Amino acid sequence: MKLKGIVPRTWRRLRRVLLVLFVAQFIYIIILRWVNPPITLTEIGSWFSLWGTDKKLQKAWANYDEISQHAKLAVIASEDQLFTDHDGFDFKSIEKAMKHNQQSKKIRGASTISQQVAKNVFLWQGRSWVRKGLEVYFTFMIEKIWGKQRILEVYLNVAQTGDGIFGFESAAQAYYNKSAASLNREEAAMITACLPNPVKYTVNPPARITSYRQRHILVQMRNIAPDPDIADLVTGRK
Repeated sequence: MKLKGIVPRTWRRLRRVLLVLFVAQFIYIIILRWVNPPITLTEIGSWFSLWGTDKKLQKAWANYDEISQHAKLAVIASEDQLFTDHDGFDFKSIEKAMKHNQQSKKIRGASTISQQVAKNVFLWQGRSWVRKGLEVYFTFMIEKIWGKQRILEVYLNVAQTGDGIFGFESAAQAYYNKSAASLNREEAAMITACLPNPVKYTVNPPARITSYRQRHILVQMRNIAPDPDIADLVTGRK
């Protein structure tokens, strides 16, 4: 009889805890529409990895209008050229990546900028189905609540741009001794080139693969620049 009473009570308490957690994360998403994320799990992990070395975690926030338009254009050109068109997910790229991954040992990702922000701000690194499921939820929510400009602003500040370096402001200071607002096309493309693997794809000194990716990104920047929706977003008119 006691066991029969314990199970319902435990379930009711668990439901209350889950409800509180759901409401709390929902409020947190809304708050981050205007308040900058204090720290992410990825940054914490990087901080631990630097423990005992002469390197320090570098992160500095720059508002949207304090970041070079070249940097905004570079990340869209490199990471998500359909950023202004989709609602958080590029299903054609996802389908292509799934087909490629079935036939190759080299895993290809298809995450949009929105998905990367959802992962970097709210979740942890990894490829588990649980994390991917949560990523879908958070991507949907920030698309609806934040909007494209805020998503891009957060991405430019939380993306890892080097070993222990996060965001374009920190990268600009570390690599070029200037602010993110002063980055030119080549510098913005070089920082963007390291995003897939910011430890391996070094900026200073530039690794060969980083320089190759930089040249490719510069070409893509020229190709997408005339798009009116991208131009409006990059200049802050959208």
